[in-house]
Amino acid sequence: MSVSTLLDDLAKQISEAIPPGARNLQQDLEKNLRAGLNSVFAKLNLITREEYDVQTEVLARTRAKLQKLEEQVAHLEGELLKAREQ
Repeated sequence: MSVSTLLDDLAKQISEAIPPGARNLQQDLEKNLRAGLNSVFAKLNLITREEYDVQTEVLARTRAKLQKLEEQVAHLEGELLKAREQ
């Protein structure tokens, strides 16, 4: 669920809890609630699921590359030790 959809749903639920006599203020209230919630969520420094998934993939590729480089270094160190022994 995107942050925008979450904000819309949350603002709608809060505004629907208002008594029927105050419904004429509903649009104003929804707008103000959405702005307030946007401000709160912005301060929380949240990311979207898509951004999280992309970063997870980048991290997995980086880990695989690091492992390959570690194996290459270990192999080269082994060759260097053999060359020094001869």
